[in-house]
Amino acid sequence: MSQTTRVLGIDPGTRLCGWGVVERVGSRLVHVDNGVVVLDPKAPLAVRLARLLDALEQVVASHAPDMAACETVFHNRNAQSALILGHGRGVVLAVLARAGLEVHEYTPQQIKKAVVGSGRADKAQVQAMVARRLDLPESPQADAADAVAVALCHAQFRAPGPTGIPLPPRPQGGRRASDAILRALVARQGQETGR
Repeated sequence: MSQTTRVLGIDPGTRLCGWGVVERVGSRLVHVDNGVVVLDPKAPLAVRLARLLDALEQVVASHAPDMAACETVFHNRNAQSALILGHGRGVVLAVLARAGLEVHEYTPQQIKKAVVGSGRADKAQVQAMVARRLDLPESPQADAADAVAVALCHAQFRAPGPTGIPLPPRPQGGRRASDAILRALVARQGQETGR
């Protein structure tokens, strides 16, 4: 009998906050759901944070994750933007902690490297790889895809059970090497899922 672990990934924001849920069933990673909490940028920050808290509590209650992962704050040249994002992350962490979830944090580079194979991948590459890795009919919205990528990152390396799909080491050599990594990852995933 395969052990199933459900992971909630969050891409924090105070205007758009992405969330994604994946399950690890044995060695397989399966998409459950994803979405974006859309917050009115014209509303006062306190109102947006309260709305974010309510929305994320509903997501946690609806999907009953076993564990959660969140993207860490990236360095931003605009201190005011970083501070506002920090408020949003605080709400996210509080909601997850109140739900009794173990929370893990990953940098944007760690997430991109785990999902795409390159820590410098752009949003479009993350969206495409999330859709490909989880056999989705289309790419999720960018913030939702980032959140699903956070959940994938955690599920493939840290969730209990058999080891996930190991990423090959990143060779030197620029874009061609990165493309080779992506092809190797897709081929490996296809072999493990029997496709």
